[in-house]
Amino acid sequence: MRQYQALKRAYPGTLLLFRLGDFYELFGEDAQVASRVLDLTLTSRPVAKGKRVPMCGVPHQTLESYLSRLLERGFRVAICEQVEDPRKAKGLVRREVVRVVTPGTVTSEALLPPRENVYLAAVNPTAQRWGLAVADLSTGEFRITELEPEAAVQELERLSVREVLHPEGTALPPTVGGARTPYEPWRFDLQEARRVLCEQFQVVSLDAFGCGDLPLATGAAGALIHYLRETQRSGLRHIHGLQVYRPQETLLLDPSAVRSLELLQPLTGTDRRATLVGVLDRTRTSMGGRLLRRWILAPLLDRARIEARLDAVEELVRCAHRPQLQERLEQVADLERLVGRCGHGSATPRDLVALHRSLAAVAELRQKSSGFRSTLLQELVSRLDSHDDLREELQRALVDDPPSNPRDGGFVREGYDAELDRLREAASDAKRWIRDLEARERERTGIKSLRVGFNKVFGYYIEVTRPHRDRVPPEYERRQTLVGAERYVTPEMKEREALILNAEERQREREYEIFCSLRDRVAARGASLLATASAVATLDVLCSFAEASEAYGYARPELVDEPVLDVEGGRHPVVERLLEEPFVPNDLRMDHRRRIAVVTGPNFAGKSTYLRQNALLVILAQAGCFVPARSARVGLVDRVFTRVGAADDLAGGRSTFLVEMQEVANILRNATPCSLVILDEVGRGTATYDGLSIAWAVVEYLQAHARPRTLFATHYHELTELAGRLDGVFNLNVLVREEGERVVFLHRVAEGASDRAYGIHVAQLAGVPREVTRRAAELLEELQGLARKEGTLARRGRAVQMALPLSVPSELEAELASLDLASMTPLEALNKLHELQQRVRERASAEPSKVVRMRPAPGKR
Repeated sequence: MRQYQALKRAYPGTLLLFRLGDFYELFGEDAQVASRVLDLTLTSRPVAKGKRVPMCGVPHQTLESYLSRLLERGFRVAICEQVEDPRKAKGLVRREVVRVVTPGTVTSEALLPPRENVYLAAVNPTAQRWGLAVADLSTGEFRITELEPEAAVQELERLSVREVLHPEGTALPPTVGGARTPYEPWRFDLQEARRVLCEQFQVVSLDAFGCGDLPLATGAAGALIHYLRETQRSGLRHIHGLQVYRPQETLLLDPSAVRSLELLQPLTGTDRRATLVGVLDRTRTSMGGRLLRRWILAPLLDRARIEARLDAVEELVRCAHRPQLQERLEQVADLERLVGRCGHGSATPRDLVALHRSLAAVAELRQKSSGFRSTLLQELVSRLDSHDDLREELQRALVDDPPSNPRDGGFVREGYDAELDRLREAASDAKRWIRDLEARERERTGIKSLRVGFNKVFGYYIEVTRPHRDRVPPEYERRQTLVGAERYVTPEMKEREALILNAEERQREREYEIFCSLRDRVAARGASLLATASAVATLDVLCSFAEASEAYGYARPELVDEPVLDVEGGRHPVVERLLEEPFVPNDLRMDHRRRIAVVTGPNFAGKSTYLRQNALLVILAQAGCFVPARSARVGLVDRVFTRVGAADDLAGGRSTFLVEMQEVANILRNATPCSLVILDEVGRGTATYDGLSIAWAVVEYLQAHARPRTLFATHYHELTELAGRLDGVFNLNVLVREEGERVVFLHRVAEGASDRAYGIHVAQLAGVPREVTRRAAELLEELQGLARKEGTLARRGRAVQMALPLSVPSELEAELASLDLASMTPLEALNKLHELQQRVRERASAEPSKVVRMRPAPGKR
């Protein structure tokens, strides 16, 4: 236990998994926590006279499954292994912590989602700006940026970081997700960061990385490398440099937009087919799958780069041998993570075999990719380096189906290494002598049932059944007595056994030396191999875009530098794949004269689908993919905002309406003339007049200030009057056809306003009892009659604005408006206010309040 306690003190804040034979054991508080989280049986073991310590354990073969559950709960886990052969140990077997696994430092293939990055982030925050460093340890990706605090928090959420390092003593906003790991503040020091980064990248300065104007991000990057070195206890050779990136140079999608547009996850359920990525992802490699997600989350703003992608997709759509290219892509393993495992020393012989097979596929891919005209495709082909010398070396060295553990041996081909061949020959000769021994001894002793065997406890032995014990030669030495037989050894047999075991051990050692040499050669070429991996992943995504575009009938968008969104026959890329009946396409025409569309129509008619499909079309176009439409002209969009759906944030103590208003505030503060704004039913989370007022004011504000392209779906039909009052506002409505009492939803969007919501018809479709819907129709008729009589909106001074009816009499309004407050003393103003208040009170007591009284249903009281 002293050995365990010393290691536990060295790794505070972790659960220590202590290797004992075939189990990883936990003791003390760690055991109590693990037994509760993992549902393990809690036992105990004696540590002193009368004292016992709690313990529990997991089999080493099933470590990964238990580790996964601990990481999901945010625990940091230290893995302690036996680092010497127990047979050679003099006293206590030496043990060391070989790695610390945290939510953001997972490298085991069994724990990694194949098509998702697992990001570790470090933040270096100040009041005005945050430095941000992000790494995927499994692939070697390492990026830094600096952002304003709110943008930095959104970036962390967009990347779905699993763990966030931050200086001790700094508080992060509750919206920052992932496990939080406080870290010593000196690790974030700029000078210390420069030192550790130069040491990591083996350079004398960081000038070549272009991070000189990012001191906070550089400090975060240094802290992140410190943390990885501490937790991994191995090399980080696959992290060759850092990349400066600026999210504001891409189309920004905040977490609300990612969720509401269902880019990665459906709003309900877990069916990946109900997401944009699920529809588009026809990639053949895990690397391509991860890159496609990144492209969808960060579409481009640079028109030239978008056009380059579109040129490549167009050529691949027409390419007759694209299926053959994709067959070769399917043969390429996850090179990014494979090189990563070589870099931090966890690769296996199977990884190296997968590498040489992948490089062979890359060589074929390059041959079949010659002749492309697209500049981007030509560039990608030039980066497809198959590393022929390394590939041939690996193929010559390794058998086709090696074991996974490099210490087990048996994976190096015969003829590759002369020393290994000599050891194998020596062991083989000794084994041959022992095999022949059985026949010789049977003949010499006359015991026909005599046999030679082997087990791990006693080694080689000669077994003789009990009836023949009296015929055993005197040089036989009894080794073991069984129920029906005796086992013996001979001096010469022990000598040969020692020769075999020594030769086999030396074989394993030599094979491991060869393996480490090959693995290091791969790691030394990490940068070049990762460049090849990047080219393969990019070609894979472009082929996926081309395949989806061809299969689904997408069209190439036309990109322009004007604030337009002109779509003919647009469709929702996800909904059309899920419907059994044909999807109804719709047009949209927005330009500098038509910037804000007020979309009305009944529930269930398709307003929300229409809004979302146009946002998705923009994202696809700027990601470099064809779009679901007959044609589309797209003016580049710098940011897509969405206010769609509503839900309480119970953990954050925010009501539905507060969440809605915070999202609206974010849009109003940050939208630009190049933004696309999607607003669905703004104001519905509060009282009718409150909601109508807010919705009206939001449209006015957008029209008067940023004037972004906006699609505003609403049931407040009063908003349709804005089209005649505000420049740039126009009406669209979703058509229905009435057939007697039946309503048919056409899902067709047309110019003009809708004057009815058809809510009662939707209630009937939903199965609401007939008695309820009939009574609702009666009440609706009464309310509409009252509204026609009283009016719902009164004109105010400005011709372009309407307001809700005031309860104060109009003569008081006129008197208030005529007051010259500038010439009044404070006392005079107070006296006047008191006089007006008294008149209002007298008027209110003289007239009964106007209350809408519903006529009871027939037969009801």
